[in-house]
Amino acid sequence: MDIQERINRLIAEMSLQEKALLCSGRKFWFTRGIRSRGIEPYMVTDGPHGLRKQKAGGSINDSVNATCFPCACTMASTWDPELVRGVGERIAGEAKQEGVGIVLGPGANIKRSPLCGRNFEYYSEDPYLSGTLAGAFINGVQSKGIGTSLKHYAVNNQESNRMRIDAVVDERALREIYLASFERAVKTGHPYTLMCSYNRINGRFASENKWLCEDVLRGEWGFDGYVMTDWGAINDRVTGLKCGIELEMPGGSGESVKKIVEAVEKGDLDIRILNRAVRRLLEVNFKVNAAKESNYKYDVEEHHSYARKVAADGAVLLKNEGGMLPLKKGRRLTVLGELARTPRYQGSGSSLIRPNKISSPLEALSAQTEVVFAPGYNGYGDKSNKKLLSEALALAHQSEGPIVVFAGLTLFYESEGFDRKHLSLPPNQNELIDKLADAGKDVIVVLYGGSPVEMPWIDKVKAVFYMYLPGQAVGEAAADLLFGEVNPSGKLAETFPLSLKDTSCFNYFPLGPRTVEYRESIFVGYRYYDTAKKEVLFPFGYGLSYTEFAYSDLVLDKRTLGEGDSLTVSFKVTNIGARAGKETAQIYVSHPGGRVFRAEKELAGFVKVALEPGETKEVSLTLEPRAFCYYNINERGWRAEGGTYEIRVGASSRDIRLSEKVNIIAKSLANPYINKRIACYFAPDGTFGDEAFAEILGRTPPIKEFAKKPVTGDSNVLENRRTLFGRIFGFLMVYGSAFVLRGKDENSRLIRHFMTTMMRSNTLRSIATSNGGMLTMDAMDGLLIAFNGKFLRGIGRTMKAIKENVRYDKILREIETREK
Repeated sequence: MDIQERINRLIAEMSLQEKALLCSGRKFWFTRGIRSRGIEPYMVTDGPHGLRKQKAGGSINDSVNATCFPCACTMASTWDPELVRGVGERIAGEAKQEGVGIVLGPGANIKRSPLCGRNFEYYSEDPYLSGTLAGAFINGVQSKGIGTSLKHYAVNNQESNRMRIDAVVDERALREIYLASFERAVKTGHPYTLMCSYNRINGRFASENKWLCEDVLRGEWGFDGYVMTDWGAINDRVTGLKCGIELEMPGGSGESVKKIVEAVEKGDLDIRILNRAVRRLLEVNFKVNAAKESNYKYDVEEHHSYARKVAADGAVLLKNEGGMLPLKKGRRLTVLGELARTPRYQGSGSSLIRPNKISSPLEALSAQTEVVFAPGYNGYGDKSNKKLLSEALALAHQSEGPIVVFAGLTLFYESEGFDRKHLSLPPNQNELIDKLADAGKDVIVVLYGGSPVEMPWIDKVKAVFYMYLPGQAVGEAAADLLFGEVNPSGKLAETFPLSLKDTSCFNYFPLGPRTVEYRESIFVGYRYYDTAKKEVLFPFGYGLSYTEFAYSDLVLDKRTLGEGDSLTVSFKVTNIGARAGKETAQIYVSHPGGRVFRAEKELAGFVKVALEPGETKEVSLTLEPRAFCYYNINERGWRAEGGTYEIRVGASSRDIRLSEKVNIIAKSLANPYINKRIACYFAPDGTFGDEAFAEILGRTPPIKEFAKKPVTGDSNVLENRRTLFGRIFGFLMVYGSAFVLRGKDENSRLIRHFMTTMMRSNTLRSIATSNGGMLTMDAMDGLLIAFNGKFLRGIGRTMKAIKENVRYDKILREIETREK
């Protein structure tokens, strides 16, 4: 029988308990199976730039070795969907070898602020670029029969208070920026699953948002997989199921299963909703299990070579004064900076990979030329070390050639679980670079990090590479670029502001503890900087090469468009330099003088072209009808405003080389913003007042603070200090996790820092839903009573809940394992 016939038969035959059982995970990383029904469990695991499969019986920092590919921030800078697809294909191969059914990635959240601690896992500040690359990654993984889980849906743009924050955002910004990235990934990639985020969106948890998970995701975008929670993101299991959350992770306890069963029996949950969830879960289950190959082996060396290629293609050459780069081999090279010896090559948190191998820049450079080295600074701190600094300056003084300084954001500067506080590099690194440049040395800076940084010395150094987080081939990629074996072709997928104060959300990030207001609306990234005419350090789409390119002969296939028409854009790109290279040409759409506030320009297409010296290629792209539209809040749909639009082709958002006009004939609609006092959105300057934000939001924003009493499930560990018992509980949560994750290797330190930092801000509700079944929500309800001063009553309720959960878990385990 075919899959649908089999599913129909199973749904007809399965008991209520069996159906509810499938809606919860088990053993932290597994779905549940029912042996007697022929339903096999499968494993899910991180992550978006490599496999972080936790070893059986191991702790969170004890994962199998895998290829650490460049992080999403680096992949995005390639502007190369096929290259990103290749990463997905190879991660799928490693998942296949390890018996993993679904890879938890990619992340398609928008880089609202450069401070977000998890930006390294996301692609871009632009939804078109982000959605395109996420879709390519998904297609790569799923081409090998392994599923993906597109995350974190939605509006999860900060780590601070992420378990409880309410993202207050107007519908246009939702549609045009924050959902558009996911929409494109869903429509082009067709992921097997989506993962909902922890936060609330306009008052509702993502895990209880029917509009988000059913009406938009399925009804409008055609998603046909299932939605899982992030680990511990569930609030009310039955409500979540009604709203389109099929799978609760990590699950592990029988509590949510029991609640689903009781809700159906009481008539509070329609059995058709449960059957629908089971169907969606089984459709993916059967696809995933059919793709298993027990003897599959991936090529470790080929994967490393591919990681090296992606790392080099994703590096961005920001400055190259006087053609300082590439360097010539055969000369003694002075290399400074601890990050040359112990490089930063990935982020921290749930995506932390234990790499198959690692090459440092110092090793890779030393293999090709004579190198003298001094660390110059302590890689684990900010304070200047006079001895290390003096040694580095003395070595530089002896150098007759250029000096390469390796610097960047160190291990504990950015991670899942917390946000950055500033855009600065560690002060000891800036001091080293400043002193070298002030001494008249030719300084080349190679930077590592997951997001933009300030560069106060930029005018004093000769060249700058931003490598982002390039994965395990960090050393070879740096050598390839510095010696010219690879011509840099990376372009920034995000704007580098001059300072934090220049960002559009400077006054509105991260806020909390209860709400964060997205007052800047659609003005995110270059949409803000270019509209407000803000000077920036480096613009969106910017990146240099060792060669140069010229653009010419822009042709549009139409001069007039009707609503719903597409437009084909053709032009030529010529390599006018002496080296082979690649250029990413970007197409922007602008509508000067429109009645509706819009960004000065919006990315509508791009193409990466490889050219030999002197070679010309004609490229052609078709712009979708949506490229000319804004989301009309009155019409509840995408509409184009009639008038004259400009098609701009350039090497970055600030380097437009070609431009032509096209006229759009569209139905005249009432201006949705007429008579609204929102002048700050027509001439944005970073200040968006209370009244104007309320106007575009359509209501008064909710209050920003939580009530201080009583302690609730939304209270975090640090706030739970009303009683001695609460303080003891918090101590055990934070320092207990540190003890469990003790270890001296780098991965152990990073995971320990991530977990203890995150635990301090973790909500009590999330602790109850993310521990794998040891502590249930009913048990936490008892603890909440105890935390609020009624100790004996609360502990009694907790013990009763634990006992009941153990009893019910035993029943479910028998259901899972019994033979036919």
